[in-house]
Amino acid sequence: MSLSKGKSHHHKGRYNGKVSTSNLGHSGEDFPEFEPFPDAPTPRAPADDGTYLSVQMVDMCQQLNEPQHKTASYNTPNLVVRRGQEFLVRVTFNRPLAQSDDFQLEFLIGENPSASRGSLMVVTFNSRLGGPWSGRIVGRQGVTVTLGITPTPNAIVGKFRTYVAIVAGTGMQRTKRNAASDLYVLFNAWCKDDAVFLANEAERNEYVLNDHGVMYQGVIEDMATCDWVYGQFERGVLDACIYILDASQMPIWDRGKIMKMLRMGSAMINSKDDNGVCVGNWSDDYSMGRSPLSWTGSVQILLQYANTGVPVCYAQCWVFAGVFNTFLRALGIPARPITNIASGHDSNGNLKIEFIRLPDGSPDDSNTTDTIWNYHCWNEVFIRRDDLPPGLGGWQALDATPQETSDGFNRCGPASIIGIKEGLLCHPFDSGFVFAEVNSDVIFYKQDRYGTLTPYWVNKDYIGKAVYTKSLDSNSPNNITQNYKYTQGSEEDNRTKDRADAYSMEMDQSELPDTTLSISINARQVNLSQDVNLQVDFHNPSDVPKTIQANLAGSVIFYTGVKASQLINHNFTIPVPANQMKSEMVKITADEYMPYLGTQRCLQFVVTGQTEDESVSALKVLNLQIPTLTVTLSGSPQVQQDMFANVTFTNPFNFALKACRLAMEGAGLMSEKTRFYGVIEPQASISCTESFNPRLDGKRCIVAVMDCSNLCEVTSTPSSIILPAVECTNNHSSTV
Repeated sequence: MSLSKGKSHHHKGRYNGKVSTSNLGHSGEDFPEFEPFPDAPTPRAPADDGTYLSVQMVDMCQQLNEPQHKTASYNTPNLVVRRGQEFLVRVTFNRPLAQSDDFQLEFLIGENPSASRGSLMVVTFNSRLGGPWSGRIVGRQGVTVTLGITPTPNAIVGKFRTYVAIVAGTGMQRTKRNAASDLYVLFNAWCKDDAVFLANEAERNEYVLNDHGVMYQGVIEDMATCDWVYGQFERGVLDACIYILDASQMPIWDRGKIMKMLRMGSAMINSKDDNGVCVGNWSDDYSMGRSPLSWTGSVQILLQYANTGVPVCYAQCWVFAGVFNTFLRALGIPARPITNIASGHDSNGNLKIEFIRLPDGSPDDSNTTDTIWNYHCWNEVFIRRDDLPPGLGGWQALDATPQETSDGFNRCGPASIIGIKEGLLCHPFDSGFVFAEVNSDVIFYKQDRYGTLTPYWVNKDYIGKAVYTKSLDSNSPNNITQNYKYTQGSEEDNRTKDRADAYSMEMDQSELPDTTLSISINARQVNLSQDVNLQVDFHNPSDVPKTIQANLAGSVIFYTGVKASQLINHNFTIPVPANQMKSEMVKITADEYMPYLGTQRCLQFVVTGQTEDESVSALKVLNLQIPTLTVTLSGSPQVQQDMFANVTFTNPFNFALKACRLAMEGAGLMSEKTRFYGVIEPQASISCTESFNPRLDGKRCIVAVMDCSNLCEVTSTPSSIILPAVECTNNHSSTV
């Protein structure tokens, strides 16, 4: 015996047949048009004498089904339904049904569909036993029969093929393969028996149906919005999300299991380990792709990945969160991106963000490996957690940004938010990592000449200063910090941290010398290219005057807290009388910091002050302000009517902007449009206008972003319109 050449037999010896991992890749017929019964003595197709029942047309009733299933916005010619909810199919036969007629509908997904695996669903309409999906005859009108089919609440999610099979003589006579009768089955947040059920209608509208959103960036004193086009309803996006599952080689029969879908999605949105969707890049060199700052939304990223099969360059945390959010909402899973301000990245898992200072108070960069991200974006999903004790379901944290591995893949979660708040870190998945991001202690160590480290200052409430997500029906931030942790120092907070200690999360127990001194750093918001003026206040509440040896270290940093360039390392001495405050004014001119910025706009300042018996530190991050684009809309604000978006910008700087890419996009309005400008001279203006034809009604936004090689991104305040609803006219049917 020999194996045929060119065929894969990797399943041999492990499975009886090839494991089905492709949803979209199936082509060709699933069955012969006539399939004889196994026990038929002389199987043959019935003669077409006009008496046998046959199918003339199958109508998937999109106009009726999609409003009921909240899926009319999907830009696809095929029916989209949500599992656990009835949908209608009209079948037109060659004659009226007789009592003796027997037929069934068959729904298939993936290769080698199997009833035992849930990938072949047989729906019957009489007393004969069918599969787990239920069916009923809703109505009859002449030769047309309206059928109601209800998928199970745990049905496989993906694209199904539809057949009508009639018992005819000694076998089954089936309709031919027809792509027009394919349908998509999604998770259903409206179904109480679905694992993703969400009871609140306003939350379902926001976390499943909203195709535009906002993430938050910056620092607690200066938080900016990042508008993002999720675009889960745009043409090709649903197929792209299914393609991601195919590319992961996830078995078809696992695609109705919410935990496996979330774990696989978290791994596949980043390209590490598995050639997933997005390549992370924090280097400031984006020459092999697009800067993470240049994206307006998820649509182009997902379509590019699905069309090429090659990971898309480049992404940072908000891009990973935005793309993951599109993936989740497209499949019907309630999801939202969140932003953690001052997010800890603990490199050794000890719940301590450790900064080491040299004897003179200056930073020891070579031995400091922990970082504080100015902000970090991840996702939450609302699901039932049948794998955990009662009470730990609801919102769960997921993170597609590649940071640490989980079960061998760069992924994180789902981790129960309630479990994190209560310190129940023994439960899957990755609760300890998320706990550290919002609860780590910041510890400053002084290193002596022999390399010995002594802790001298601990800040227990710097990390996880605030956790935000978008408010319902508004772009204003909703502070959900209380979902993740109790008030610092409260009885409940102490209980949580005791539990965390019990699960080997080492909370700080350092014994610090008593200190009376304190330091604060103050600075007003500054526009990029303007001078920075710092006021460093030294407070001495004691009855003894103090002479303080101080060090001010200033750096340009990436938003991840990693130093990009050193700006200033200033040593000075300041006497502070008893019970008084003295200030030191420090000026950093634009000429001093501009050459080191690149595309960054974050400046970090750390002051360390020492007396003979005390040491204290303070930290300040300053976001430089950037100009904005102006977007104006004109035309008739109606669906399928011509409209125009105009973007204008004037370069306010005394230097030219180079290699500028302007992109604009709007969910349900306009696919991404781009313009390129080689140089925008100082004080010069640009203006561009794009036409569009709105597809969807409701509140809609145009988002514009300009990215330059020598400047961080310039964004717009979204320009919004409200389009009146129009009556749906979709009506797709297939003739057999």
